[in-house]
Amino acid sequence: MPRIEVNRSGEMEAFVQVVDRGGFSAAARVLGMTPSAVSKLVARLEARLAVQLVHRSTRKLQLTAEGRHFYERSARVLADMDEAERCAAGAAPRGRVSLSVSVPFGQHVLLPLVPRLLAAHPELTLDLNLTDRIVDLMDERADIAIRWGRLADSELVARLLGHTEQVIVGSPAYLARRGTPRTPDDLMRHDRLGTNYRRNVPHWPLKVDGRVAEVPIAGGVRASDGEALRTLLLHGVGLARMSVYHVQPDIAAGRLVPVLEDFNPRELEPIHAVYLGKPGRLPARVRAVLDFLAAEVRLPAGTGGLE
Repeated sequence: MPRIEVNRSGEMEAFVQVVDRGGFSAAARVLGMTPSAVSKLVARLEARLAVQLVHRSTRKLQLTAEGRHFYERSARVLADMDEAERCAAGAAPRGRVSLSVSVPFGQHVLLPLVPRLLAAHPELTLDLNLTDRIVDLMDERADIAIRWGRLADSELVARLLGHTEQVIVGSPAYLARRGTPRTPDDLMRHDRLGTNYRRNVPHWPLKVDGRVAEVPIAGGVRASDGEALRTLLLHGVGLARMSVYHVQPDIAAGRLVPVLEDFNPRELEPIHAVYLGKPGRLPARVRAVLDFLAAEVRLPAGTGGLE
């Protein structure tokens, strides 16, 4: 029996564009086709696979479980094909790279590096999402996310960028008004500021008599992200436990003062760049950004016991 010719890559490209663009009409504009032609390609793909990939409605498309799995694999296959062709032609990394980073990391580490990144890879475009919310890379269509702290088990691949400590700080004005805490018990008389996002840790660990004690966060204000928390500190609203890389310039300039450093457990917290896929099968555009971050990110580990 003669084999029927199937344009598998064309069907795959149409399906991926429909998912990426959020609909048949938008995908058709990118592909230079009519919406009906794109819809027929996806329908033919579903018929050939004997599985439904998307739920269609007048308002939006929703991937089935099988559709999500097929999309992930298809996007990687197409990226591999594109990279193979570009490598054969000696082309530089090109295209959009979406990054999800915390507000403090974005403001104080990533954004200052952007000019150098774009100078090194001028054919890249960056889509930056600064949020302290943990995002699902697949749902948000993010290529890379920066995660602080110990990583939970997942399908994500992690690349270590560095480590940082945490430090309790307050402004000179706040400490002059409320007094400088000398022991963990003194914290009970202070406003202990925290954040209100879901992954927030509701206590501060302090080393007391060789063991780690937990001091609960309690204050008049909670903030949605670390940069808002830093602004509250600078305005003398209370004390907060912050990453050293985030507040080191403020400490050096005297805008913030570390307290209770003798009780700081000095646990090094890792910061990773995480992504979906396999290290050896990344698109050139994503690998270029990961390599740049690994080489250029510099994180101060600790305060050196300053207080």
